[in-house]
Amino acid sequence: MIALHLPALQVVIPLVAAALCALLRRGVWAWLFVTAVTWVAFAIALTLLAKVTAEGVLTYQMGGWAAPWGIEYRIDRLNALVLVIVSGIGALVAPSLYHSVQREVAPESQPLFYTAFLLALTGYLGITITGDAFNLYVFLEIASLASYTLVALGRDRRALAAAYQYLVLGTIGATFILIGVGLLYMMTGTLNMVDLAVRIAEVGPNRTVRAAFAFIVIGTGLKLAMFPLHAWLPNAYTYAPSVVSAFLAATATKVGVYMLLRLVFGVFGAEFAYTLMPLGEILIVFALIAIIVGSLVAIFQRNLKRMLAYSSIAQIGYMALGIGLANLDGMIGGIVHLFNHAVMKCTLFLALACVFYRTGAVDLETIRGLGRRMPWTIGAFTVAGFSLVGVPMTVGFVSKWYLLTAAVERGLWPIAVVIVGASLLALIYIWRVVEAAYFQPPRDGASDVVEAPVAMVAPMIVLAAACLYFGLDTRFTVDVARGAAIQLLGIGS
Repeated sequence: MIALHLPALQVVIPLVAAALCALLRRGVWAWLFVTAVTWVAFAIALTLLAKVTAEGVLTYQMGGWAAPWGIEYRIDRLNALVLVIVSGIGALVAPSLYHSVQREVAPESQPLFYTAFLLALTGYLGITITGDAFNLYVFLEIASLASYTLVALGRDRRALAAAYQYLVLGTIGATFILIGVGLLYMMTGTLNMVDLAVRIAEVGPNRTVRAAFAFIVIGTGLKLAMFPLHAWLPNAYTYAPSVVSAFLAATATKVGVYMLLRLVFGVFGAEFAYTLMPLGEILIVFALIAIIVGSLVAIFQRNLKRMLAYSSIAQIGYMALGIGLANLDGMIGGIVHLFNHAVMKCTLFLALACVFYRTGAVDLETIRGLGRRMPWTIGAFTVAGFSLVGVPMTVGFVSKWYLLTAAVERGLWPIAVVIVGASLLALIYIWRVVEAAYFQPPRDGASDVVEAPVAMVAPMIVLAAACLYFGLDTRFTVDVARGAAIQLLGIGS
């Protein structure tokens, strides 16, 4: 009986848990409760992915109201994979929360932190699983408000300014999405995404539908920090508490990419987006600029969280490039990179959380000589960093290989050159950290630095191992991505 309601429980459990968490005043109890809830959510997501793989698309009508009259949760290969990413990252970040939050969040704000963490998780899971366009907006607001709070709770006073900038730009993005959804409802009289796709095809590509498409793409671009709509991201990642940076870098922008895929392909359709509207050309141009500029700016950063923030802008460019190329290998590469980047970037930020916990800073000067003092932390950073570069036998190589193949297949050799060149740029900024950690003498006062607590190190090691495992065994990620890409592109339909 419970199995029938797993789609609803995926969202309801963390939502109810967030309210209960607010009643827990002791940080340790709130942390244990959050950890348990995130692992339950992860187990549900894995179960749903297994059911989708075995049985095909799953649907769930909230309250028994059939779509399009009621809100429908619809799960296919694409959002089942994103559910696993979001809940899995939440489950692996959760054990690190206690020590990191004790170090970086004021004691009186810690119960609020855990509540906001669960609300953010609820919002991202809800965005991913819902089949209703307005319900997507509601969950987007839940996730956004909770994320602004998480960023603002950093002890650095600049965290408030970063959260305010994130709030302003995020509100603009959400407003654009709401306007787009409103225009679609005005034209079709429905909010169910499957029903929207049918009715938009019947209405045809009139001016209102085109305007709705533009509003939704721009609003979603702001949410996923797609260049040049990325201004909120560097400060948010830099000044947020370290575990918040790890969680948001691995989930928020990935859910944004999912929204773009779902709304563009699931509602408007590939023919409308790429034939009647110039989405492909726009995405390719801005993606290439993001890949080059993000990588170049990352090279000159001395604050390592800011370096990884600009790196994320480049990595989002790779995902946008795969969507822009719009062939099978490009879509596979973009979707696989959505998974791979979540694993890599969460590992990197968790490593910096461990460094900050022991040293109180995360710049190049601080990390000097820590290869011997914190071998597990620096080792995990190195593995994830080389994955970011795209070294063979790591996850980053897999997605970049598919993107290279997609570019060559379309005869776009300059794009292939940019992908390879940007990987070399990534090697430069990652190697700066590796060199400082392993080949430079420790800074004064670093002799007493030791590894972070096991609760912080263990999840980071699991994720670093995943960077290698999924780089060697690609069956899970590529098979799921291939099925999702075929469905999105309508191949064989």
